[in-house]
Amino acid sequence: MSEIRNLINITDFSVEEIDHLIEVADDIIAQPEKYQDICAHKKLATLFFEPSTRTRLSFTAAMMELGGNVLGFDDASTSSTKKGESVSDTVIMAGCYADIIAMRHPKEGAPVIAATKTTVPIINAGDGGHFHPTQTLTDLLTISRKKGGLGNFTIGLCGDLKFGRTVHSLIEALMRYENVKFALISPEELQLPDYVKENMDRAGAEWVEYRKLEDAMPELDILYMTRVQKERFFNEEDYVRLKDSFILNLELLEPAKKDLIIMHPLPRVNEISVEVDNDPRACYFYQALCGKYIRMALILYLLGIK
Repeated sequence: MSEIRNLINITDFSVEEIDHLIEVADDIIAQPEKYQDICAHKKLATLFFEPSTRTRLSFTAAMMELGGNVLGFDDASTSSTKKGESVSDTVIMAGCYADIIAMRHPKEGAPVIAATKTTVPIINAGDGGHFHPTQTLTDLLTISRKKGGLGNFTIGLCGDLKFGRTVHSLIEALMRYENVKFALISPEELQLPDYVKENMDRAGAEWVEYRKLEDAMPELDILYMTRVQKERFFNEEDYVRLKDSFILNLELLEPAKKDLIIMHPLPRVNEISVEVDNDPRACYFYQALCGKYIRMALILYLLGIK
């Protein structure tokens, strides 16, 4: 029996494995008919203990386009968790019915525990403010397709860098590629945690902190916007004070490079004005589409399907 592979943190995969997933996703985009029945009779369980739109729907669409089936729940209150069932028991049960599990949970580390309790592959679809590796794979595929590869660019990460699990995972991935420079743009209260900065220093990554988006804008090849996450705050006052720290509009984009790409893991609230949607540099909805293709590649890889 082959070893079961899970994806909990993006660092679970080597650079070579990530590059392979991107290559497969590119092939799926080019030749979708080749993959349409490849997961026939396979089942994906989506266990979402926390609300999600893009991640859950893209996993569902990914498995369906591979010819497989999907079961699960999108609200913990509709599962036996409401009756007091532990996460471990829920995951063991799901592993009896499905070939692979995608799990989102508000508590950091929950997917790590889940991975020790089941005999099918576990995909971390987001655990609190910790990691979101499949969003990172989505981001890497988007950057690769828009920039022609990974490396040799400056990326600005803007907004909630403290609780932003998408930011933490993306940094972990990109600092393994050559000549990637990071512009960290946030209020002081939402700056990147020290442990992430220490990881960057150990990896020899170049990074600079900014408090104003306009100060960093002319240098950027990629701008990765994030929302200030109300659900991560302990009190309403702090959220209200910080929620409008950065709002991207066309005026702010005037000094930006013509080939800048603007990304956002979504959902957005008001941190990107809708007027930016029609700018050719806006890539966040294309990014959401890339999420389906990279999750198709990931499902195939973890199921061991060539």
